[in-house]
Amino acid sequence: MRERRSVGVVPGLLVLLGALLTGCQSPSAGVAEDGRLGEPAPGTTTATASATATRPSGYGAVFLGVGECSSFGTTSFTEVPCAGERAAARVVARHDGAVRDGPRCPETTDFVLHISEQRPASDEDGDGAVPRGYACMRNLQPPHPGDPGGGGGPRTVVGDCVYGSGDGQVRETACDGEGEHEPEYEVTRAVTARADCPASTVLYVRLGGDRPVGCARPL
Repeated sequence: MRERRSVGVVPGLLVLLGALLTGCQSPSAGVAEDGRLGEPAPGTTTATASATATRPSGYGAVFLGVGECSSFGTTSFTEVPCAGERAAARVVARHDGAVRDGPRCPETTDFVLHISEQRPASDEDGDGAVPRGYACMRNLQPPHPGDPGGGGGPRTVVGDCVYGSGDGQVRETACDGEGEHEPEYEVTRAVTARADCPASTVLYVRLGGDRPVGCARPL
């Protein structure tokens, strides 16, 4: 069975997933969506790993479809059998288009792979066109930066911790203090409006979704 490959570039801002992802993070890429302390919509952190698909082949109609697995690399990600020793993460959701325009990844996603559109002029080896899209990935083994308090992942969720970055913004970090930065606030509740936050709230964090406001208390 042949492997399917994707070449990727992984930016990094928060946690490393084996390569980046943090704050959402993860080792391969991490792009945090920050907010301001005490401002109307203080932000949080979200990180994603960027990848570009090149010549996928072999496994299914969709490159890196739901349930399929990838290996890890600093510059590339390859689709591999999930039972193989090179398998490192599994696709938990897969969508076409850009992340900003599509559905959100599940809360416990460890990192996101961005897949570039590929339309080969010829199809001599059975490879098909790959539309632009993204895969929400979950590590097969710990650590799981996307879990509450894990310090990474593409989404900030209830149970995550953040710290002041010194420029009026906050970034996600591990709640257990094992990260590069000590946690200063914990997101204790997700609500639709600030007025719904408990009295102990000192920071509001932008979460997005149906309950976009995160209520954070000091640690």
